[in-house]
Formats: sequence, C-alpha cells, structure tokens
Amino acid sequence: MLKENVFTLIEQQIQEVNELFGDEISESTQKILAKPQKEIIVNFPVKLSNGHVEMFKGYRIQHNNLFGPYKGGLRFYKNIYLDECNALASWMTHKNTLQDLPLGGGKGGIRIDSSKYSKEDLERISRNFARALSKHVGEDIDIPAPDMGSNSQVMDWMNDEHKKVMNSTKEGNYTGKSILLGGSQGRTEATGYGVCQSIKEWANVNNFDLNDKTFIVQGFGNVGSYAAKFLEENGMKMIAVGDHTGYFSGDFDLANLMEFSQKNGGIKGFPNLKELSKEDFFKTKCDIVVPAALELQITEEIAENLDCKLVAEGANGPTYFAADKVLEKRGIDVIPDILANSGGVVVSYFEWLQNKQSEYWSKEKVISKLEDKMEQTFTKINNIKNDKKITYRQACYYYTFKKLDECYKMKGNTF
Repeated sequence: MLKENVFTLIEQQIQEVNELFGDEISESTQKILAKPQKEIIVNFPVKLSNGHVEMFKGYRIQHNNLFGPYKGGLRFYKNIYLDECNALASWMTHKNTLQDLPLGGGKGGIRIDSSKYSKEDLERISRNFARALSKHVGEDIDIPAPDMGSNSQVMDWMNDEHKKVMNSTKEGNYTGKSILLGGSQGRTEATGYGVCQSIKEWANVNNFDLNDKTFIVQGFGNVGSYAAKFLEENGMKMIAVGDHTGYFSGDFDLANLMEFSQKNGGIKGFPNLKELSKEDFFKTKCDIVVPAALELQITEEIAENLDCKLVAEGANGPTYFAADKVLEKRGIDVIPDILANSGGVVVSYFEWLQNKQSEYWSKEKVISKLEDKMEQTFTKINNIKNDKKITYRQACYYYTFKKLDECYKMKGNTF
C-alpha cells in the first residue's frame, strides 16, 4: 500500500484551483466534481482450473458523465483500493475534458496479483469480472480500457463476455482490444507517444533543441518504454532507467532493452548496467525526467534534488503536492499527467469511434490525428499558462473546471 492515500493528492490539487479561481467557478460545480457519481464494488466467485473457488473484489468508479460515457482503465493490481480508483477516475474526467473528448471519467480494477495465476485462470477471472460489471458497462454508458496489469487480451475476454451477457454485437463496450477484435492501430504505443509529443511541444515553445539532450525514465512498462523509444527517435538519449526490479544507468541499446524487459518481466539482469539506488537515480543530472511508474513517487526531498529542466508525468499522480510546489519554486516545469499521458485515452476514443462507425483507420491516420490533438491541447494550455502566469498543471485544471462549469450553467439545475 502507498504511504499516503492518493486521493489526498487530487484533493490538494483541486483545493488549490478553487483557491486560485474559485470566484470564476460556481460553488455547485466545485461540489459536484469533488465526489464521484457512483462507486461500484463487486465481490464475485471464480472457479479456478484446480477446482478451487476464490472470491475477488472489483471496483468501478464512475466519476462524471456530463460530456459523455464514463471512460477509463481497469487495473489488475494487488494493492488497488477504493480511494485510488476515485482519484484516477477524477483525473480521467479532467483528462477527457482537457482533450475536448465527448467522454466522462471512470476507473477501476481487481485486487489481484496476476503473476500468481495461469492464463486460463486469468481468462476465467476476467470473464467473471465482465459479468459482474455488465449492467454498468456499454459503449454509451461506460467504456473501460487496459491499465496497469491488464492488456488487450484481457479486454478481448471482457468485451466478448459482455456481448454474450447483454446479447449484443457492439464492439465499443471496451477499448484497448487486439486489432483482430476491433482494436485500433497505434493504441499500444499511444500513451508513450503522447508523452513524447507533449515534450516536443514544450521544447518548441521554449526554443529547446531536443537533439543530444538526455532523459531518465522511471517505469519501463508500456508507457515508459515507448516514451523512451520516441524520445530517442527525436535525438535524445536515455542515461538511466528504473522499474520494479531496480534502477540502472548505462549505455542503453533501447530496442534490446525493451525486448529483454518484455521477456523477463523487468530490466534487472540486462548486460552492462550499473545499479543505482532510487535516490541516486533521481539525482541523475539530465534534461528531462519521465516518471512513468506508480503514483506518489516524487517526494519533496526528491524534488529538491532533481537536476533537470522538465518533468513530464507519464504516470498518474507521480508527484506529491508539496514536491510540486518545490519544483515550481525551483523553476522546473512540470507537464502534468492529465496532459502528458492523455495520448492513450485519445486513441481509445478513436477506437470507440471506429467501432461505432464500423470503419477502421490506418496507423498513419491514427498517429497523425493524435499528433494534431496533442499539439492543439498543449497550445491552448500553454497560452493559458502564459496569460495567467501560472503552472501547466494549474492551467489544465483552470481549463477543465471552467468548461465543466459553463456546461452545467447552460444545462441549468438538472443535476
């Protein structure tokens, strides 16, 4: 379990927005966005391949659907807890609003250590979870996607089971599916690609040439590895990396490291790496830090010791509120999670559109549309940041709160 409840972090972030801009945002909207609309908890039995029955606890938080169906990932993670899902669902509402998507915010998952179960049993667990959620999910209600510990295979199982239970032929109930079963080209690398694009946009407005600059990445799963891949394609060099198996510096062959990590479940054991402590990893002198692992990783002390120009949050909520204030004071820019890692939900939205239209796009089209979306969103937030002389995170929340508030005002007292 995390040392601090992550819901505290988003409460602090939102409280700051209300203190800065509360006179521009109605009190009713502030209250509505402070709590999720629904907290769904399901306990369901699964008969495993050994004949034993186990009970599993699953969550689905539906935070807000003002702009459209709830949208967000499902984690398969041993330490998942209710307030974590609440925080992540709230961030999804702001992330989708920030990108002007016709979607709301949701999140959830199962408390499970997937490494302890066979593929056959994971399928049974996934299908039973889909059954337990079936009346709460659907392409016009709530559209889950993969998250930490889940993947396209899990989404394939869950979408298939949902269609059976609901007697439906619709494919857009879940996104992040495999290509053959209605998934979108470009979905696997979308979040990492979006992190890279946000860094490129930051570099452009700051006249910062990325060529031959350095970066470090915490977390080398889907997001961190693809972010590193695309940053190196833009002329940068990764000089340190960490994951759940340890922290390392070295002269990385990135393609081989990605293959090794996927095959071995982590980067430890890759040849010719120098092991670091977590503290020394974050002290590494570099240009850009990409935290792409778990929440609440950059503490106040770590923020004091970072030697970089930019932090681009590939993970959700990786920076403590007090640490964020340290970085602001030190003049280190932070591209916040709801902007930096929003490429994943943008392409999930594209997948949902393709499913509804029964029309599928090329990878080139998906990536081109993602680039345009990231550029447009970064530009409007950068303009707000400069106009109001605030941080990128504050500018993001200012935009989302104002947009949600204006919509509630136009609809009238219908909540």
